[in-house]
Amino acid sequence: MDRMDPSPVQSRACWRARDIAAATKEWIHELTPAEIDELDAALAHARSKGLSGTQVTRSDFPLPTLAPLLERVNDEVSRGLGLFLIRGLPVRNYSKEDASTIFWGAGTHIGLPWPQNRSGDLLGNLLDTGKKPDDTSVRYYETNEKLGFHTDGADIVALLCLRVSRSGGGNHFVSSMAVHDEMARTAPELLECLYEPFHVDWRGDHARGAKPYYSMPIFTRDEGHVSSFYLGEYIESAQRFDEVPRLTRRQRDALECFESLCWSDEFRIDLQQEPGDMSFISNLVTLHAREAFQDFDDPEERRHLRRLWLASARTAHRPPLLQLLYDQRIGEARRELAESGASSPALQR
Repeated sequence: MDRMDPSPVQSRACWRARDIAAATKEWIHELTPAEIDELDAALAHARSKGLSGTQVTRSDFPLPTLAPLLERVNDEVSRGLGLFLIRGLPVRNYSKEDASTIFWGAGTHIGLPWPQNRSGDLLGNLLDTGKKPDDTSVRYYETNEKLGFHTDGADIVALLCLRVSRSGGGNHFVSSMAVHDEMARTAPELLECLYEPFHVDWRGDHARGAKPYYSMPIFTRDEGHVSSFYLGEYIESAQRFDEVPRLTRRQRDALECFESLCWSDEFRIDLQQEPGDMSFISNLVTLHAREAFQDFDDPEERRHLRRLWLASARTAHRPPLLQLLYDQRIGEARRELAESGASSPALQR
């Protein structure tokens, strides 16, 4: 790992709100009728083989003309702006299972799935379970509370919107690289602090025998590549452990500066996802957040997103600490599967 060097990044991923709002053709694609027909044909092909969801491999989901679009998505997310949105999948025309299979199948053309927890879940459900984040075994995405800016634990996080909430639930995105460069210009001493490790709460999802927290810097520069890893709520939550050092005044000032820039109109973009939207986000250069929301009474109509974590071969550089976390997670997931007698073709690849 390089010596700590909080100098500017200056890449295409360093966009500000006004820049990306003016460049929608670069990162938003509306599916055409012919493209939807091709997804339908790929779904029918997978179903003819008796496959659905995570059973489907890339070869089971042929996309002869959509493949170039997904290559473009991969490039733009992994080496470009760090964000891409595909709109217009008519999810109401499918069962939730079939819509999820289409999402999974498209995802296999972008990267390999990463386990999202130690149980090895590969196609996650983002739903309000009625739980509250003051329960330290609960992940924030299981609630209807506001979810602050953060990254997930893979190269790319992909989200398919199946249903929207009655009110609220909008999404926000920000370039962590643009925030980095602004801090390099205006608060270099605070940016330097963000290159130092912060303790992060596992929120009950740690491996057996491991500590219930881990340590990661918010920014890493390795072999010239800068990346970010941020879980603000979980940094604060880790303070519940007596053995975790208290956040210093300098650390809190750095976090406050970082957060204020993320939430400013200068850097933040707002997006109300609609059913059928598939968003692809680089966790290395982009942060995402979610508003609090109020849901429908009907369980079938409640806000529901499916989530993929993907490892992309086009990622410019994966930080060594993130690779270490991944190796630990996939090892634990495989052990859990072996002990349960279950199988997962995607995890065994």
